[in-house]
Amino acid sequence: MDQYSKFARGCGRAQVSVIVPVRNEAENLKRCLPALTWADEVFVVDSQSTDATAQVAAALGARVVQFHYSGGYPKKKNWALENLPLRNEWVLIVDADEVVPPELAAEIRVRIARGEAEGYYLNSRYYFLGRRIQHCGYSECWNLRLFKHRLGRYEKLVDGTGGRSGDNEAHEHVELVGRVLRLEHMLDHYAYPTIASWVEKHNRYAIWEAAVRDQILSAPIPRSIGRSKTLKRRLKQLAARLPLRPLARFFYAYILRLGFLDGKAGFYFCGLLAFYDFLADANHFEQQLAASANQDARSGLATSLASGGVIDSSARVARAT
Repeated sequence: MDQYSKFARGCGRAQVSVIVPVRNEAENLKRCLPALTWADEVFVVDSQSTDATAQVAAALGARVVQFHYSGGYPKKKNWALENLPLRNEWVLIVDADEVVPPELAAEIRVRIARGEAEGYYLNSRYYFLGRRIQHCGYSECWNLRLFKHRLGRYEKLVDGTGGRSGDNEAHEHVELVGRVLRLEHMLDHYAYPTIASWVEKHNRYAIWEAAVRDQILSAPIPRSIGRSKTLKRRLKQLAARLPLRPLARFFYAYILRLGFLDGKAGFYFCGLLAFYDFLADANHFEQQLAASANQDARSGLATSLASGGVIDSSARVARAT
């Protein structure tokens, strides 16, 4: 028997509040929520799903709260941390396509009782098209998911897309005041069961990454996201400046990070990673063109107003395009 399972037996529910941010995740919740019965309370924060998400969540014992996104700040996770009536000091963030195995649940119960830290990084076993990806740079995927909720918030990266990038923090990191350690056991992450689901989500992620790229390249990296995430952010800053970045990403994931050992699934996964970088670069280029066109239009308007003239709208449109 696992050492944590032995000590956690017969202790009742753990004093942890779980937050599951969702939209149209009815099927995934049928697997996710039954693995959370060890926690004192579970909130499913929904974005007006059009499937049976709310009904499934309620039937499985979760408390369903609707989040209405305004297109700016806050996004879903920070809103939940700031507004939900959490009755526990500790909060665990779990996505609908993730499962907390019993050994991880037992470790969480034991570790938070020790008073050794204010937050914990969790690693994930990553599954793609039903197969576990053990290479491609995804053998380790540490994220700060378990922490004292009054001490942590996701970093604020306003993308200015008006909601096109989605209403949930997907790549923002938690900034935590306090000590952070790592848990031994892993989450199971059943990511993207179909190529279509991968493309849909990563199209939104690419819009977000393109919108915040200038912030990421120029803004100081907050120390409160931790050393490992600071290093990852610096590598991201370097990678964003590489020529032919999508090809470099494929070579890095498939060759240097041994993605070829994951067989056909690894090949297609690495190809999709390269395609994601291509999408982010293309979106960034599109956004630069739009910003330049808007600047030209504003300059033309200002010049016309200053001279008292009349703007030739057809000429302005031609110049903007």
